[in-house]
Amino acid sequence: MTTTDRAVAVATATVDPAQGAEPRARFGDLVAAEWIKLWSLRSNTWAFVIGALAVIGFNVGTAWDTCRYWTTQDAGSRADFVRDGIPLAIAFTANAAMVLMLALSAIGATAIVGEYRTGTIRTTFTAVPARRSVMAAKVCVVTAVTTVFGAVVAAASFGLTQAVLSGRHIGVPIDHPGALRVLVASALLAPVSALLGMALGALIRNTAATMTASVVILLLLPLVFSADRYWAAVVDHALPAGAWIRLVDVDQQAVAYPWTLTGAWTVYALWALTTAAVAVLSVQRRDQ
Repeated sequence: MTTTDRAVAVATATVDPAQGAEPRARFGDLVAAEWIKLWSLRSNTWAFVIGALAVIGFNVGTAWDTCRYWTTQDAGSRADFVRDGIPLAIAFTANAAMVLMLALSAIGATAIVGEYRTGTIRTTFTAVPARRSVMAAKVCVVTAVTTVFGAVVAAASFGLTQAVLSGRHIGVPIDHPGALRVLVASALLAPVSALLGMALGALIRNTAATMTASVVILLLLPLVFSADRYWAAVVDHALPAGAWIRLVDVDQQAVAYPWTLTGAWTVYALWALTTAAVAVLSVQRRDQ
């Protein structure tokens, strides 16, 4: 029995259709089926492992490099270093955020595009005609897994980087002002990126094109729309990367067009809700 067959069996195992009615699986069974699909692919497991190691490696490497070349030992320099928010900037660097966005958007896209590429999506929708329910279950599983992944990676990065920096007495604890916000914002960047990948995968249904679109939205647009002009700043603020940058900016650097933390959290929420809705609704009327 193939992985898809096992997943479909789980989804339909408890179905007890009324006479003459279309069989309907319970949502919990659909979630269990999508859980099996997600972890049955070795590529997903490796993607999570390699992504985590790359993100943590970037952050810890930056912390180690900072300590290695730290030559000023006076208390004033250490105080300035902490006051300027540099330990928190090292806790989750921009390079690490870029890797996280790319890796998680790829995982989210694969959760949908993989089934379309192999044709197994037809088997799923034949066994469970309620397409929206299937996609909603997929969204729930991917969101839950990537949220936990983001939390683990962000917490590990924070703990390890501050432990390294503490060797020079320039690390900060989790209750340091702004530290928890950096941790949560970096953790939630994972599910936001994964849901974006899922939405694009549901619309485009091609691996290369989906990944290209993800790179454009997550990486290229923030470079094009800098924050030095009003409308460019508006676009930049509305992107996931721009929201993350605002949330982790604990020292509040002066910008031409500033915006609020509430606005940044709202951008996170809107991207997550909108992309989840697109992934669920896009399958209803399109042929497989």
